[in-house]
Amino acid sequence: MKTFLCLCLFLVAAMTASAADITGKWSGSLLIQAPDGEHADNAFVIFQQKGSELSGTGGPNESEQHPMQNGKIIGNKITFEVQADDAVYKIEATLEGDHIKGTVSATRPDGEAMKAKLDLTRVK
Repeated sequence: MKTFLCLCLFLVAAMTASAADITGKWSGSLLIQAPDGEHADNAFVIFQQKGSELSGTGGPNESEQHPMQNGKIIGNKITFEVQADDAVYKIEATLEGDHIKGTVSATRPDGEAMKAKLDLTRVK
């Protein structure tokens, strides 16, 4: 039983150690779903990763960035928030190789809700 437990702990540690490091710049698109149809916009995120913790910034381009909060990566699941324009944008995404794909949601102070699809690629 102890051998099995040690093996399980070793495998978990190995999986954590081999988790992808997403530190760096990522750019791509944001497909905003609005009542009058879909609108495309740019997205640019700069990640700093330490273990499962993420920090950094996000915005429409490299020169307009807003601080990231509550950033986490567990396996290939990424979550973080960015506050901009009086709203907190909540991102839930999945790392797929050199792509991060997911959803963005926010509610503005006037009650207007926003949903979008996010697709980022690592900047080389």
